[in-house]
Amino acid sequence: MAELIGSILVLLGAIFHFSAGLGMLRMPDAYTRMQAGTKASTLGNTLILLGLGFYHPEWSLKLLIIICFVLMTNPVSSHALARAAHMIRIPMTRRTTVDALRATRQRRRSGK
Repeated sequence: MAELIGSILVLLGAIFHFSAGLGMLRMPDAYTRMQAGTKASTLGNTLILLGLGFYHPEWSLKLLIIICFVLMTNPVSSHALARAAHMIRIPMTRRTTVDALRATRQRRRSGK
């Protein structure tokens, strides 16, 4: 039974990794690609590591530590990359209607 649950979790993780790759191909600009890749790969990594935990229960503590590391570092690194891309003025898609970071930066410059 544990092998079946582990296999299902690994398969679900692989599906999320596939959707991350598909999102990287289909999204219109760097910011949405980054968001699609980060969210799906974080969940995909977590599901695959949980599935491995069912296959090898003796690895559970190590896998849990890795899951915590992925959950902490993946969103933070994505956020840092997005801010850096914004700072060097990587263009957004024309369909983007709100640029909150630019508006905040303009308010700071004007002293409000």
